[in-house]
Amino acid sequence: MAKRSRRPSRALRSPARPAARPLGDATGAVIPGRPPALGLTAAEELRAAELEAEIVAKEQAAAAETRRTRARSRRDEAGYDPGVPLGVRAAHEYAYVARDVRRIALTAGLMLGILLTLHLLVNVLGVFTF
Repeated sequence: MAKRSRRPSRALRSPARPAARPLGDATGAVIPGRPPALGLTAAEELRAAELEAEIVAKEQAAAAETRRTRARSRRDEAGYDPGVPLGVRAAHEYAYVARDVRRIALTAGLMLGILLTLHLLVNVLGVFTF
């Protein structure tokens, strides 16, 4: 871990900046009620508001997606209940195994169907001759 000093380093301080001059709107007129230190035009403020609205919308969409993901994971979680019989717990915990076995059986059936079709086309009907 880096050693810290109690005194702020002078090298890290930013140099003094000149005061910002007030900028006006698109016509160049200074907008009343605006502090001169900001120095933004009306067009710049409008663009900043649009960017901020886009950022807020993206953040809300990301938060909604996170909530949906968390709700889905909570729904899929199975809590341990010692009162439930072992067979019921095993059936619930190993549901993914049944899904995988079904996928394997479907793939094997599809492959056998393709082989049977090729056998009929090549050997029985003689469509392809080698």
